[in-house]
Amino acid sequence: MKEKMLNAMQTFSRAIVVPIMFLPVVGILLAVSSILSNPAVVGAHGFLIKTGNFIGNGLWPILNNLSLVFCVGMAVGMAKEKKAEASLIALFSYLVFLGANHDWLSLTGKLIKYQAASDLVGTGQTVILGFQVIDMGVFLGIIMGVVVALVHNRLYDKEMPGAFGAYGNTKLVFMALVPLVLFLAVLLNFIWPFIQSGITAATKSINQSGSFGLFIYGFLNRFLIPTGLHHLVYTPFSFSNIGGELTINGKPYFGATNIFMAQLTDPHIKVFDASSKYLQYGMVKIFGLVGAAIAFYRTARPENKKRLKAILIPSVVTSAVAGITEPLEFTFLFASPFLWFIHSVMDGLFQVITVQLGARTYGAGGLIDFLSYNLPAGISRTRWPVYLAVGVVQLATYYIVFAVLIKKFNLKTPGRENAKTELSIEKDGRSKKSADGRHLAGEIIRGLGGAENIESVGNCFSRLRINVKNSGIVDASFSKVSGSRTMSNTL
Repeated sequence: MKEKMLNAMQTFSRAIVVPIMFLPVVGILLAVSSILSNPAVVGAHGFLIKTGNFIGNGLWPILNNLSLVFCVGMAVGMAKEKKAEASLIALFSYLVFLGANHDWLSLTGKLIKYQAASDLVGTGQTVILGFQVIDMGVFLGIIMGVVVALVHNRLYDKEMPGAFGAYGNTKLVFMALVPLVLFLAVLLNFIWPFIQSGITAATKSINQSGSFGLFIYGFLNRFLIPTGLHHLVYTPFSFSNIGGELTINGKPYFGATNIFMAQLTDPHIKVFDASSKYLQYGMVKIFGLVGAAIAFYRTARPENKKRLKAILIPSVVTSAVAGITEPLEFTFLFASPFLWFIHSVMDGLFQVITVQLGARTYGAGGLIDFLSYNLPAGISRTRWPVYLAVGVVQLATYYIVFAVLIKKFNLKTPGRENAKTELSIEKDGRSKKSADGRHLAGEIIRGLGGAENIESVGNCFSRLRINVKNSGIVDASFSKVSGSRTMSNTL
């Protein structure tokens, strides 16, 4: 039961990343828009300012309709097959919900009168694509996306008999969803206010806990990476009112990321909102893990340093520039879980320090994101030099702590293996045992207990996830044959 629940949570966590991975592109383009539309940067050049506003106005509908984005993205991410059809069904279902929910509010006399959409802030209702509906924020899209995916996975391959054959498969999915969505459009009117009260209470509790709450947020965001559940930690803080609420020029924005983006395009804001405290978890990607990598190299056996350098350099660049840390983190995660715990603790502590020193930066990604967002925002509004200064201290701290712990406890971090790897490598980089890719695949499958023992195969940004029926028959030594550097007992 626990294993099934964990698998379900991992599936949900992977799916929620599908829409999120596109949003940095939107953010970078909005940063360009901010530069072009800022008179302090481009002067009184009407053409450039109009061009910047044009770009921004074209992109803001994406962030203003994140609920729809998450609905489609979640359905695509969770659908096992026919993902294109799942995305279209998700769009249809979302529109059905909006129309039905609006009509129910109208029939029951609960529609709140308003002059502008901003008048509905705090009333429990909002306007989405022209429909006045209950205000669930991004959670509406997440719920709808999950519902669509669950029904889709159950019915997408079901045929209808005889003359009804044309209504089988994915058409049947939508037919089954219509009554369910109509039911949800009514039901959520009654239960969402209670859920919203719980979210509000949780938000207040997190904010009142101050530095301790922020430390727990940072710690879990790092510690849960092996399970893939860290996406469930930062997502609500980034894109829902759990991460903050702010009205700018009469328009409400929810979530730390959305608030930062809105402020980025408004040159009149002097200092960015404190909700940016939930966006500081990228510092370790640029600085901390660089210090860790230096410690690995300095403590490695002399005969392993040349090989280790070939592993560490691309991993460090990937982490610092692109903000993808798994290739580096997974070199020591399973070799030393103790070091992973210390890594997570230090990450949480440095996030607290950064916020306490007044940084209001966008620090969730690597150098590309950091420069794209913070340079256009300016020093006075984000205080980004504070972030960089703390980052340098973090790099040095990681190096010292990792080096001391590795030596003191003789941790088997990269480059400190007791013996040379059994896998010999030819000059062209291929395994002598596995020069044929088909042979390598066969070795991996046999190591996993055979094809019949493999339940499902998935992936995250940089690692393969395999669920097996019986982990007891898995031969861990196959990782040496495959050339993989890390492997979890839970696979």
